[in-house]
Amino acid sequence: MPLQLLTSPPAASGSGRASASYFLFWYSHSRCHHRAQGVSHTLSLSRSSSSQCIYFIFATSDDRILLGPVFCRRLLSFCPASRGGCAQWRPIRPEPWSRAPSPRRPAPLSGGKQALISLSDKSDLAFLGKGLQDLGYTIVSTGGTASALEKAGVSVVKVEEVTKFPEMLDGRVKTLHPSIHGGILARRDHNHHMEALEKHGISTFDIVVVNLYPFYEKVTSTGGVSFEDGIENIDIGGPTMIRAAAKNHKDVLVVVDHKDYPELLQFLQGKQDGEQFRRKLAWKAFQHVAAYDSAVSEWLWRQSAGGEKFPPALTVPLTRISTLRYGENPHQKASVYADDSLSVVNAGGIATAIQHHGKEMSYNNYLDADAAWNCVSEFRSPTCVVVKHTNPCGVASRADILEAYRLAVRADPVSAFGGIVAFNTEVDEDLAREIREFRSPTDGETRMFYEIVVAPGYTEKGLEVLRGKSKTLRILEAKKVEKGMLSLRQVGGGWLAQESDDLVPEEIDFKVVSEKQPQEGELRDAEFAWLCVKHVKSNAIVIAKNNCMLGMGSGQPNRLESLRIAFRKAGQEAQGAALASDAFFPFAWKDAVEEACESGIGVIAEPGGSIRDQDAIDCCNKYGVSLLFTNVRHFRH
Repeated sequence: MPLQLLTSPPAASGSGRASASYFLFWYSHSRCHHRAQGVSHTLSLSRSSSSQCIYFIFATSDDRILLGPVFCRRLLSFCPASRGGCAQWRPIRPEPWSRAPSPRRPAPLSGGKQALISLSDKSDLAFLGKGLQDLGYTIVSTGGTASALEKAGVSVVKVEEVTKFPEMLDGRVKTLHPSIHGGILARRDHNHHMEALEKHGISTFDIVVVNLYPFYEKVTSTGGVSFEDGIENIDIGGPTMIRAAAKNHKDVLVVVDHKDYPELLQFLQGKQDGEQFRRKLAWKAFQHVAAYDSAVSEWLWRQSAGGEKFPPALTVPLTRISTLRYGENPHQKASVYADDSLSVVNAGGIATAIQHHGKEMSYNNYLDADAAWNCVSEFRSPTCVVVKHTNPCGVASRADILEAYRLAVRADPVSAFGGIVAFNTEVDEDLAREIREFRSPTDGETRMFYEIVVAPGYTEKGLEVLRGKSKTLRILEAKKVEKGMLSLRQVGGGWLAQESDDLVPEEIDFKVVSEKQPQEGELRDAEFAWLCVKHVKSNAIVIAKNNCMLGMGSGQPNRLESLRIAFRKAGQEAQGAALASDAFFPFAWKDAVEEACESGIGVIAEPGGSIRDQDAIDCCNKYGVSLLFTNVRHFRH
């Protein structure tokens, strides 16, 4: 760009002195520096005698707005050509700052519109950049974002041209500068704010589009990262700009999600309500930063806690998956959220399950599906679990999954109707057809109806067959829940946190305390019943035989009543079966233990720990029943 004259020479004053004039020049790019060096020669050819104050300014401009500080400021004296010489301009002294106002970028009132864009995730960046450019915005950007915009044909002013300061400290300092944050935080309705910008040559930003270093992805990647690498992926400048823009959302639009770009452009075209849209973006910005800080905090706690699972303070980042039709009851509103904590990344579970078919999930559907999936995932052999109101009413393990399904339904067909069916194996065409066509054992005619089928996978044909069962049948594909999760539960005014109940029979010592030793089959039955009972609401009793639940009693205020319900469901099949109790029996004689023995139970598994344990042992010895103590309780409230 050629040299441009910005100010006219003022009138000369004084008597007997050469006239003095002041000129202000600027260049659009540092590459024009060499041109400034030739200015004195240019002027020497155009004037014979005078003193000139020449100001050179390094600047970047889009012909509407002048950017940048003074780059060269010297007082030059014109010397006429001497004999055999040539005219020239010589610096005689520094120009006092009072002689002429310092040139600065125009304040926001000049009409220039600016957007600051700095992104790690560059999804839809070209769409945004072109949209803003078409609307007349000057785009200021950083490093990789600037390069991506330029490749897309979008004009960009690099942030270092605004700050007049290079990126430093391996990229740790880029945007942490008054020229950036002053332009973001200044309130347009406060005159003293605008005067401060004018004084320091700072222009306002109208839009800030920022997302953050991929810390979350880095520290959860396969193999993890070193501590040093994790630290370097903690964003500092990004959150600072986001928070500044969100605080000043009345004047600055802040965007942290590429899904909001279309709505942003519509707003700028005057197609959106102003105040509410700005507040929505500000909320989203603070939430974005809060979730990011939560991940950093969780990660640092892991690095410093020495294995302690319960930090003094805990933040759980949640992202809404969907708004549900209603909660447990129609008068209650509800939503479902995904847990974005580092500890549950790729940890499986129903909240992140894939729904292949059917009606939208309800609040109760999620609870029941979660109970069914957690239960079936604990079995190693091919297993089917049927759940109603979060309690397993049928469980069976067999090498043939079709047989397991039939047995699980037969355990309590009345409860199974309208329940949730879960498998720990892939559902193929044969199993899908059995699910679709199976008739209720109660009458042999009514097709079984289910709310949900959940499994770790489906064959293409299996999905096709299941979809044909019902338009409303929800078909979920879920991943097994990992062990070691933190379990949270809300109470009035706070939350309870505990380790998840991950113990399985293989990790428990089934200690024989009776005179009668259980046979191998009876021990396997006791282990199966024990694994089932941990998923039944307390007080819980399960009767099982040959890897099949025969009956269960749940949720009763006293254990004896739960036991009677379980026997009523098991019927004559309870003879020689195993019985598991989630907690110890407080009484034995003329109570639950003796009643179980009189009903023909072959083996009982319970935690032990009662002051009357010896009564239970003596009762089992009297009736010739094996008694096993596990020293592990499985309460479920």
